[in-house]
Amino acid sequence: MQRAIDGFFRLLEFLVVVCMAAMVVMVFGNVVLRYGFNSGISVSDEMSRYFFIWLTYIGAMVAMREGAHLGVDTLIKHLPLNGKKVCFFLSQSLMLFCNVLFFMGTYEMHELQVTNISPVVGISMIWIYGIGYVVSVVMGIINIDKLWRLFRGKVPDHELIQIMESEEQVLDTAAHGKVAQ
Repeated sequence: MQRAIDGFFRLLEFLVVVCMAAMVVMVFGNVVLRYGFNSGISVSDEMSRYFFIWLTYIGAMVAMREGAHLGVDTLIKHLPLNGKKVCFFLSQSLMLFCNVLFFMGTYEMHELQVTNISPVVGISMIWIYGIGYVVSVVMGIINIDKLWRLFRGKVPDHELIQIMESEEQVLDTAAHGKVAQ
């Protein structure tokens, strides 16, 4: 099962790279065409925006799994172990609640987005904003897993502080391929 989960997140990381590369190619190509040849490709502007939306949400899922979101831990790092566990429980529960709200909001907007067609590409906007379903479910599963591990006593003390204090920590974690489980 862990291999399948790792494979899924490797796929997400690959999609982030693909979205970023596609954005760079489309925007750079459009800039060259506009300034060099006084023309442009209207599809590239719209698609690069859509790729940016997907890149942001997919990257958020990967960052959540790796514990790579930046935050402030000034209070939590001074708490005793039980206080850290309570804060961990509260933060995971609040994030789970936000994911439920995100899913419900995406669901409520679904009917409108299905019939709303993008101006240039001509696709249903649910293909763009439907990422909310994926993000809320994946992040919700991560929250549930962390809560389950907390109740079973399987969360190591160092994971109770779930954020990275600095960009250097994020880069160091990414460089060494560490994943918070």
